[in-house]
Amino acid sequence: MTSSWQITSEVKTLPKLNSPILIEGLPGIGNVGKIAADFLVEEFKAVKLYSFFSYKFPHSVFVGENNLIDIPKIELYYKKFDGKKKDLLILVGDIQPIDEESCFTFCEEIIKIAKEFKCTEIVTTGGIGLAHPPENPKVYCTANDKQLFNEYLQKGMITEKKIFGIVGPIIGVSGVLLGLGKKRGMKGVALLAETFGHPMYLGIKGAKEILKVLDKKFNFRIDLEKMTKEITAVEKELMKRTKEWANEMGAASSAGAKLRQKEVGYIG
Repeated sequence: MTSSWQITSEVKTLPKLNSPILIEGLPGIGNVGKIAADFLVEEFKAVKLYSFFSYKFPHSVFVGENNLIDIPKIELYYKKFDGKKKDLLILVGDIQPIDEESCFTFCEEIIKIAKEFKCTEIVTTGGIGLAHPPENPKVYCTANDKQLFNEYLQKGMITEKKIFGIVGPIIGVSGVLLGLGKKRGMKGVALLAETFGHPMYLGIKGAKEILKVLDKKFNFRIDLEKMTKEITAVEKELMKRTKEWANEMGAASSAGAKLRQKEVGYIG
C-alpha cells in the first residue's frame, strides 16, 4: 500500500528525545482527545516537529478568527523534559483521515516516526458518547498489551475495570494506531472518557479526567486548575444549549435511550 501523505519537517535539526511517550488527540466525540492533547501542547509550550498533508483531506477549509482561511492540518509536536523523565510526542490536528486507507497509511507513518525516536508507549485518547452530559465523567481503558493494561489498573489510574460490552468498535486513528502498533511491536493504550454525544458539545470535563490519568501515570505536574477555570467559563455559555440538545436526544424511545446511556460505540 503506497502512502499518500506529505510529511514536512518543521525543525532544522531533529531533536534527540529520551524514550518518548506518544500521545494522540485528534477530533472525535466531544473532541475529548483533541482538547486534552491541545492542552498539553499549550501547557508544555511544545515545539512543532512535523506537519502532515494529504490530497485525501476533506475538500474544505476553515475560516479563522482573523477572517482568513486555513487548510485543515494534522501536526506532531515534541516536548523535552529535564532529567531522566521520558519526553513527549503529541499528535494533534483539526481533522482525522476520512477514509479507511488514509487512516491506515497515516497510522503507519506515525508508527514509523515513533520507532525512529525509540518511542516506548502509545497513548490514544477520545470520548464515549452518552445520551446526557455526565456530571463526573468516567475514564475507561483498553490496550494492545495485557501487561500495560494491568499497569494502568493496578496503580489506580483507572477505576473502571470493565470496558467490554460498554464500548463498541474504536473507529479512527485512536483505534487503528493501537491495532497497527500491536502488529509493529509497539505497546499502547486508549483512554476513553464519557462525554455528551452531541456533535456541538465540547467534552472539556472528560478531557480533564484523561489529563488526570496521564498526570498520575507520567507525573507531568499539569496545571489542571487552569482547565477547571476554562470548564466553568464554557459551561456557563453552553448550559442552556446543552439542556436543549439533551432534551432532543431524550425524545428517542426509552429503550434506545437506555442503550445509548450504556454506550454502544465510539468514534475517534
